[in-house]
Amino acid sequence: MANDKGFTLWFTGLSGAGKTTISKIVEEELRARRSRLEILDGDVVRENLSKGLGFSKEDRDTNIRRIAFVADLLSRNGVPVITAAISPYREIRDEARETMGDRFIEVFVKASVEVCADRDVKGLYAKAFSGEIKEFTGVSDPYEEPLSPEIVLETETETPEESAGRLIALLEERQLIPAAQPA
Repeated sequence: MANDKGFTLWFTGLSGAGKTTISKIVEEELRARRSRLEILDGDVVRENLSKGLGFSKEDRDTNIRRIAFVADLLSRNGVPVITAAISPYREIRDEARETMGDRFIEVFVKASVEVCADRDVKGLYAKAFSGEIKEFTGVSDPYEEPLSPEIVLETETETPEESAGRLIALLEERQLIPAAQPA
């Protein structure tokens, strides 16, 4: 499609902040408007592309670099990409931004550790608070908030649909996706 412009929506935020939920809503909307789209979900990438990596800083950096490498390949060839990985370290996100340039759109999905822990259906935060899980982002391992993301989605005060709508509006404004057609 001549209108296809590659870009990467780089969702970052704590576990439970709403990255996957919002990215799925955005995915549905983009699929309705476009012919191509790829999803690089953090858990899926870890299972297939980064199997064997742990959660040390070095392993997390390697995992994020792999996601960025694939996102760059796709987006520079006109394929929009959605990534949904915690990507806790600013330096590695900035590396991805430098690689992709204006194709990189950092989406900070913002929620406090307390709210994320309340939302946690897997019980990971409880295990992290008790020391059962080591190197858990936001509890025993740092999460470095983006300094200048293209958009901040405040998931404590807006619904996933509202957050997704604001992101879609940004993509329309930048003419990366066609405007919605009236029903």
